[in-house]
Amino acid sequence: QVQLVESGGGLVQAGGSLRLSCAASGRTSGAYAVGWFRQAPGKEREVVAVVSWTGGTIEYADSVKGRFTISRGSDKNTVYLRMDSLKPEDTAVYYCAAEYGSAWYITTSEYDYDYWGQGTQVTVSS
Repeated sequence: QVQLVESGGGLVQAGGSLRLSCAASGRTSGAYAVGWFRQAPGKEREVVAVVSWTGGTIEYADSVKGRFTISRGSDKNTVYLRMDSLKPEDTAVYYCAAEYGSAWYITTSEYDYDYWGQGTQVTVSS
């Protein structure tokens, strides 16, 4: 079992920045991809960004391209989501998720991820 804990959420004004962290613990041996997802009130959960074990394969949702950056720490077990130029529509609960696979594997489908964190709230005021 892999346990995931998100941190770094909060309240920020439009145009501001936040950095979210996703820390993995437990059975972290083996390569696993990590995805950041978000769910706004009344909306379905959507993918934000995903990164492979190596950090070399990355995908972003069109809505965050050029504003958000996903990266993997040197220990591989911490994944960051740097969010710049935040907009009110970025307000949501942000979740990280993990899925075992090959070193270059990624998936943008939430249904492929077996392990999820509890989420962290991000609120962007206008």
